[in-house]
Amino acid sequence: MKKKKWTALLMAAVLCGTFLLGGCSGKASDTVRIATKPMAEQFILSEMLAALIEKDTDLNVEITKGIAGGTGNIHPAMVKGDFDLYPEYTGTAWSDILKHTEQSSPDEMYKKLQEEYKDQFKMEWVGLYGFNNTYTLAVKKEFAEENNVVTFSDLAALTPNLKFGAEYDFYEREDGYDPLCETYGYHFKDTSDLDIGLKYQAIGADEVDVINAFTTDGLLGAYELKTLEDDKDFFPSYYCGTIVRGEVLEAHPELRGVLMKMDGILTDEEMSQLNYRVENDNEDEKTVAVDFLTQKGLL
Repeated sequence: MKKKKWTALLMAAVLCGTFLLGGCSGKASDTVRIATKPMAEQFILSEMLAALIEKDTDLNVEITKGIAGGTGNIHPAMVKGDFDLYPEYTGTAWSDILKHTEQSSPDEMYKKLQEEYKDQFKMEWVGLYGFNNTYTLAVKKEFAEENNVVTFSDLAALTPNLKFGAEYDFYEREDGYDPLCETYGYHFKDTSDLDIGLKYQAIGADEVDVINAFTTDGLLGAYELKTLEDDKDFFPSYYCGTIVRGEVLEAHPELRGVLMKMDGILTDEEMSQLNYRVENDNEDEKTVAVDFLTQKGLL
């Protein structure tokens, strides 16, 4: 009988690279070992992957949730064969793993990621989920509709009358406030340094008119905000997809088709709504994942 095992991660063991899962031989087995970063979004995605694998194959699933250090610890563990697959973001893999510094279109980036991961690590990217958890700008939906604001560029002419809010480090980053304003011709009348947790309260209370955000933030819907389209591709893309060890795909070719059922399944707004249910409504991530897949007719 198939079963899924939720493994609590010992942080110290991860950081030392000494944790042992399923023998950690690196050899493909009948148990698929999924890793996640320490964030609700990844917990939800791992439960979706597990549910599909359990439904459509005879494989068991083991999930290790919340690995401290995220990519920095998961990728080496994948190389060693300690894990079989995990959800990753294109922009993170591009810069943190492959050490690319040049900008690239989303399609070209994904193509190169597929090629270089296969050549360097014997791993494959098997589909992208559809959402892009990247940096963005957000305004109230009512404001966007009244002023016909859809893109970053649409906002430019309005900025002399608008107040901007962001956390302190956004004003210091190389891809932060000043380069953003230069690229889009922004001239905000005022700016505010706000803690991440206070940005949404501030725009909700009309203390600021525009904030920086992540496209799948759970609070976007709660405050009825609209994310704008980065029409000049100022921010790098962070599409999320599944990285799988090639050895596992060879041993279990049926996995590819199952994992591809996640391809293009989630919009930014849908991922944001699921995150909100877990982060703010305290719903169980497995319940949220199964509900979504059921609505999509996959379970």
